[in-house]
Amino acid sequence: MKKTIKLEAIDPVEIYGAGNKILEEFCTYFPGLKVVARGMDIVLDGAPAQVEEFEVKFAQLITRRHQKMNLTPYDVTELFDGETSADSFKLNGSAVIVHSTEGTPIRARNLTQQNMVKAYFDNDLIFALGPAGTGKTYVAIALAVRALKNREIKRIILTRPAVEAGERLGFLPGDLKDKLDPYLQPLYDALGDMIPSRKLQEFITEGTIQIAPLAYMRGRTLDRACVILDEAQNTNLGQLKMFLTRMGCNAKFIVTGDASQVDLPNKSDSGLMRGVNLVRDIKGVSVIEFSNEDIVRHPLVSKIVKAFDAAGEK
Repeated sequence: MKKTIKLEAIDPVEIYGAGNKILEEFCTYFPGLKVVARGMDIVLDGAPAQVEEFEVKFAQLITRRHQKMNLTPYDVTELFDGETSADSFKLNGSAVIVHSTEGTPIRARNLTQQNMVKAYFDNDLIFALGPAGTGKTYVAIALAVRALKNREIKRIILTRPAVEAGERLGFLPGDLKDKLDPYLQPLYDALGDMIPSRKLQEFITEGTIQIAPLAYMRGRTLDRACVILDEAQNTNLGQLKMFLTRMGCNAKFIVTGDASQVDLPNKSDSGLMRGVNLVRDIKGVSVIEFSNEDIVRHPLVSKIVKAFDAAGEK
């Protein structure tokens, strides 16, 4: 479907931005749509639903321009990701958290994920525990990206313990960053689903988004940040305490882990469940427990997890 939007009574530069920066940011939410700006005309070519949504959102952007002196790319992100308030999530945990880079909405996909989303707005420390494939880390990162885009926080910090799952760091090629990046790749993957690659690289370069192994957290105080500790089952009790005590003012901490997938040489060294039991009754702490029924990956994943669990019980 082709359609032309005609600008009226407004300078195109005011809505496109210098060097078309604002228009480019706007178009990242419609990757399946071909958009060509020609002076006062914007020509759209793509699926009818996307053309219609583009037209509605662009009209809202023009309205916003009339309400303020200048537009910035942040106005675009607020237009798309700043619509859902905390109160809306408390009433409806399945509300859209953010939009993916392809323009599709990312929301909680089952009741346990909805409980996790609601817990985020009522508590400063959330433990999300359960088997692989339940979306614990993905939902946590979506909540962090939403908070960053809404300027509720000033940075996102993602961390994992650099514990081998059969491999040895020393045998991997490259410098320390090269050795550690494979452990952090799942975090990069999730971020890449929600933030355009060029913008994501800018955030990482300027330190707005930081991805680092757990050992790099020691000695820091993390203010106005959403901090996510992934694979927390591979921390001992001392490491978990060190991480939790990094919490600064106006910070949100999310800890995810699966007690059945400990990669430590001595599995009893895992401090995750001991730590959870120590703090679960503290006000401001929420513990969300996922089960095999909450797995949202390929249907086979749930059956595989159940098969391994049954073998472990025997």
